[in-house]
Amino acid sequence: MEWKDFELTGRVAVVTGSSRGIGKAIALRFAKAGADLAICSRHMEELEEVAKEIRSYGRKCLPVEANVGQRQGIEAFFDEVFKTYPKINILVNNLGINPKLTFLIDMEESIWDRVMGTNLKGYLLASQIAGRNMRNHGGGVIINISSIGGIQPARAGGAYCVSKAGVNMLTKVMAQEMARYNIRVNAICPGLIKTDFSRALWDNPKTLNLRIENSAMRRIGEPEEVAGAALYLAADAASFVTGELFFVTGGRI
Repeated sequence: MEWKDFELTGRVAVVTGSSRGIGKAIALRFAKAGADLAICSRHMEELEEVAKEIRSYGRKCLPVEANVGQRQGIEAFFDEVFKTYPKINILVNNLGINPKLTFLIDMEESIWDRVMGTNLKGYLLASQIAGRNMRNHGGGVIINISSIGGIQPARAGGAYCVSKAGVNMLTKVMAQEMARYNIRVNAICPGLIKTDFSRALWDNPKTLNLRIENSAMRRIGEPEEVAGAALYLAADAASFVTGELFFVTGGRI
């Protein structure tokens, strides 16, 4: 294996939810590896800052304000992507909402539907559109950002955990079905990562200490550490890897 096996020069990567946190870190890591990017989120001002940084590496970047948690937003986003990039090589599905911490027995149906629609159905719809494009151009890579919650239930986080368990199985099924088109599909399951999304966990000393005690490395992760796993899965270094769940948890599993 050589350094070129980790290069993405000449490839186009689409990263959703990329204005901050894990999505931003992955987009920047891909740009450093040579990829051109299409990025999206609902926060255009932050997205423009990410695009500016990507371009500073000499790469192209298309920032699009979009809500890719629903069909209309996903289709509109990819319409814009294909105007700039007729062929895409990599899709990173990076979405996750958990609007209300509650036990399933008392959860409103609307909360369940919103979580499943964004965290699971959104991944399917984006993968369908990207996958068809990849199929028409000889193959590609899909990376789903899942969670440790997909295999370990979290207190009052039932809908989120179930949605990420669904992402894990979606990954395996798509890997089986899409291999014939030379499309690899894998998932990354992070543990506690220091992002705005998980602030309620790491900003609380009691919760943070509990997570640290259950981690072999006795710390939480940084978004850039998830991005390293994403680069491996996106690159030729992982050419024989599909249908896998990659845990980035500091030793919690």
